[in-house]
Amino acid sequence: MYITNVLSWLRYEKMFFLPKNAVLFKIINSEKTMTHLLNGISEVFYNIFGVLKGISFGDVLDILILTFLIYKAIQLVRETHAGQLLKGIVFLVLIDLLVNLLDMTMMKVILQTVWSVGILALIVLFQPELRHVLEQLGRNKLSSLGRTLSDEEAQESIRRSIEEVCKACVSMSSAKVGALIVFENKTILNDVVESGSSVDAIVSREMLENIFYPKAPLHDGAVVIRDGRIHSAACILPLTKNTNISLALGTRHRAAIGMSENSDATVVVVSEETGTISVASKGNLKRDFDAITLKTELENSISGVESADAGKKSKNPFKRMGWFK
Repeated sequence: MYITNVLSWLRYEKMFFLPKNAVLFKIINSEKTMTHLLNGISEVFYNIFGVLKGISFGDVLDILILTFLIYKAIQLVRETHAGQLLKGIVFLVLIDLLVNLLDMTMMKVILQTVWSVGILALIVLFQPELRHVLEQLGRNKLSSLGRTLSDEEAQESIRRSIEEVCKACVSMSSAKVGALIVFENKTILNDVVESGSSVDAIVSREMLENIFYPKAPLHDGAVVIRDGRIHSAACILPLTKNTNISLALGTRHRAAIGMSENSDATVVVVSEETGTISVASKGNLKRDFDAITLKTELENSISGVESADAGKKSKNPFKRMGWFK
């Protein structure tokens, strides 16, 4: 009925806006063609609405989770040496297809044995990458609910510690004194602080310069700053396993990158050879900082702290308390 009405309207209206010899005029003049066309369009829309109607919340959640897992898998392959291992697995799959195609009995037996222990072998081969992924999944804001990084007093303490670290780094950079300073974020670094000596002191330029003085007993290692205070010194950090890092970078820089890969910590490095100030965060190393740029970088990368100007402008009490960024 609707199609007939549309066709009647088109026949009536065509005399006003369509020339008689136009192609569209001829198409409209054919009732059979228009009927098939409109039926096809309505069927397409009916199928689309049918598919959309059948999608539930569980289906949407399933697609989102699968998309996230695929994204993480691609990110894992791109950021680690898992790419070479994946190429090896693909090569074995191609060999398996060739063996089955040519019916090679001995190779079939060997490959069946390989695939039977393949899952366990993958877990062993990808153990560092799987551990890194699980550690990242375990980092969430709930882990910091029991800590006092969110109130104004703690933020002020962290801001003060950042200013003192910047002063100390600039001073040590001029004197070419090596330093390695770790700002703990949401991930608790108990395994790292336990490897060093407990200090529990207020962060100050003088304290940091004394710690990293070449003849001081605590200079060989990293300082860990927790909640705006020097928690430990002479701490041992894990070295990065990334083989693409420049050979010009020494042990301090490799330890800083390794620490930022294994946690959400922000690490400041002062080179003993060149005096260059660098910052490692999320596995990346940025170099050539001065006092101003270093302060900005630390305020942006350390959780639970915002710049003094932003804190004054913020009128939202929940934002000041650190519940929302």
